[in-house]
Amino acid sequence: MISGKNYIGEQLIAQGEKTYHSFDPKLNLPNQTSFTEATPEEINRAVNLATEAFQDFRTFSGERKAAFLEAIADGILELGDELIDTYCSETGLPSGRAQGERGRTVFQLRSFAELLREGSWVEATIDTAIPDRAPIPKADLRKMNIPLGPVVVFGASNFPLAYSTAGGDTAAALAAGCPVIVKSHPMHAGTGELVASAIVKAAKQTGMPNGVFSNLNSSGIEVGVQLVKHPEVKAVGFTGSINGGRALFDLAAAREEPIPVFAEMGSVNPVVLLPDALDRRASELAKTYAGSITLGTGQFCTNPGLILGLAGQGLDNFISHLSEEILKIDPSCMLHPNIIGAYENNKTSAQGQEGVEIVAQFEQEVAVNHARQTVTTVSGSIFKDNPRLHQEVFGPYSLVVQCENEAQLIEIIRQLEGQLTGTVIAEDGEARKYPGMIDALQNRVGRIIYNGVPTGVEVCPSMLHGGPYPASTDSRFTAVGVHSIKRWVRPFSYQSWPDELLPDELKNANPLGISRQVNNRWTDRPIN
Repeated sequence: MISGKNYIGEQLIAQGEKTYHSFDPKLNLPNQTSFTEATPEEINRAVNLATEAFQDFRTFSGERKAAFLEAIADGILELGDELIDTYCSETGLPSGRAQGERGRTVFQLRSFAELLREGSWVEATIDTAIPDRAPIPKADLRKMNIPLGPVVVFGASNFPLAYSTAGGDTAAALAAGCPVIVKSHPMHAGTGELVASAIVKAAKQTGMPNGVFSNLNSSGIEVGVQLVKHPEVKAVGFTGSINGGRALFDLAAAREEPIPVFAEMGSVNPVVLLPDALDRRASELAKTYAGSITLGTGQFCTNPGLILGLAGQGLDNFISHLSEEILKIDPSCMLHPNIIGAYENNKTSAQGQEGVEIVAQFEQEVAVNHARQTVTTVSGSIFKDNPRLHQEVFGPYSLVVQCENEAQLIEIIRQLEGQLTGTVIAEDGEARKYPGMIDALQNRVGRIIYNGVPTGVEVCPSMLHGGPYPASTDSRFTAVGVHSIKRWVRPFSYQSWPDELLPDELKNANPLGISRQVNNRWTDRPIN
């Protein structure tokens, strides 16, 4: 049952006077439960508990933390239909999407549990002493990753499960040994509380310290601002808009002790259509991309919002087919009236720019909060000189840019802001004719796709979900997959330390049996 209260560690508390409701965009009505925003005292209590919990939690074995993560996964599944129904009532998304996202969330948690049991994620590196080295003896040095401290995670509007309360940021931080305080997203506060209840239950079952997790309600920005500025918070995870992510980044940088903000933000995910591919399969590509543009009502950070091609008959054919295919798709509901309002405003602004032509826009009547999908086109020269056209329109919208030649195509790619993905559509052997374009694209994106669509982010170690700013605030890290744990740790060295006082990961006997780099060679053998 949803209480509308805050989880301050293991306790449900609601001492504040400010309340709000989540919203059902399909019914166009507020949901029934009233949520109480966390007070400054509750925020401080949650952070203090997390700081206390960190002293023990940071020392827990991989096995203990793995058991905790698996118990969270089990608890989420045990929530059953109540979680799915709440998710749908707060997002307007179908139950199939909710079930798929729940499965992804559970898989992420279990993946981190597996990582913890394997153990080599600590990147143990050992250089043994050479006391008789001349002219200077060499000391014994041993290095491994250790957790940063309490982490604040901001729930994402468009992924109430996979990028929110028990999503990838939270799972990775807990795996690293960092307590987590979630700033719940107001659009899906009920979903967040249900998942939080599963995390708290799992923490109790597996003997985690009180304060290893808290979930705070917030109707606006105030709670988030206070959390980021709190001196005991050591890192922040965020998925959302460029404006929101940059504001948090600036707040964290302005602290007396600056802390990292790992924000995954906006992206238009450029798609390059090469001429041979257009000549041979314009119709097929148009159908595929009509589906990708409208998938989830375009509310994915990997939505293909920008399509680039060389002007000519092939691109004309593609635009014609795309305009037909995208109008065959029934409009769907957006997450919230505020989101569809922003979509309509941004779309109108983009369409109103000089030289932009609307080639397809759903004109029939639609249900409340359902978005009308739109495709526009513009010349390369106009696009190049108008930065407003480079910005994301969050929703089922895409802009096709007709470049004069390859040189202009490369110039346009080089001028783009950092992106999560870039895609190249080509026939066999065609892509090798465009090395300059591919090099330019690689320099602007975190993941490059060949003959596919950017929508769909596989959860696996080789996935890089991030990219140059403003796709993310630090392009060296991924927000998806087990390697995302690296955001919540720092390297730490022991010099000339007694073996019995070292952590198990660095002891000579290697009691955990993990793979370590010993004197520049990888091995799982003990040091004699």
